[in-house]
Amino acid sequence: MALIYGCSAPQQRNVVYVTIPPLKQLVEEIVGDDYEVEVILPQGASPETFELSARKMVEIGSARWVFATSLLDFEKAIMQRIGDDVRVVDISRNIELIEGECHHHHHTPNSTAKPLEKGKHLAAEHASHHHHGIDPHIWASPRSLMHIARNIYEAIEAAMPDSVKYHERYIRLGEQLLDLDEECSELCKTARKPYFIIYHPALTYLARDYGLEQVAIENDGKEASVKRIAQIIDKARQDGIQRIFYQREFPRSTVETVCRDIGAEPVEIDPLAENCIENIRHIVHQICQ
Repeated sequence: MALIYGCSAPQQRNVVYVTIPPLKQLVEEIVGDDYEVEVILPQGASPETFELSARKMVEIGSARWVFATSLLDFEKAIMQRIGDDVRVVDISRNIELIEGECHHHHHTPNSTAKPLEKGKHLAAEHASHHHHGIDPHIWASPRSLMHIARNIYEAIEAAMPDSVKYHERYIRLGEQLLDLDEECSELCKTARKPYFIIYHPALTYLARDYGLEQVAIENDGKEASVKRIAQIIDKARQDGIQRIFYQREFPRSTVETVCRDIGAEPVEIDPLAENCIENIRHIVHQICQ
């Protein structure tokens, strides 16, 4: 691995990489057809366990830009390999991160999760704290997407300050995201219940930004205890919860069991879908119905 790049840097290609699928739409909205946008994380792979091959690392090293959340382990590997190259763009800048005592924040009354302390928002901090409780799912909230879009645009604008078309495209994207934010805000104000149940806590930022409570069945990367699941079931029965959300890569069997006990419906969602704008709209509608 130490000799991947040889003695000279790879020739730069007209390709932009994004680490996860939801970032692709945002980049494409800004660059148009000027660049080919490729996703590093393969379809169906978990962003928390994925490992890059040496060949893919070489390809990434020749890209025009690499847009990353800087919160996932495989992104850390990219940043360590490419170094401080300005082409590696941290798209989580200016987002108020959430930390807690577990791998992923559970937005419940027993959680001690809190925003990351200001002044500790460097990529190195992200990487070192990920396994100690920084929730990486920033792409699941429209308000985070606004910051992400701005970070993407500013990196492009810094390289090509005289380009008007990228600015115009960014403005149009911003309008789409503002519309999405307003729609989600209105929907969540009238949600049937103030909380939702999900297997893996992938909607932490969405819940925080729009005044909802996320109750997760999974705890610290592990399935909740029998006692914890019983508590969730009792509360859900009392409140008439009708849906439990889960992702394809997590066990549907547990969700189905809980749903039978509650009389609820298991609903599959994909927070990593490429069309992040329509996907968030769909998820929020499902939550608030």
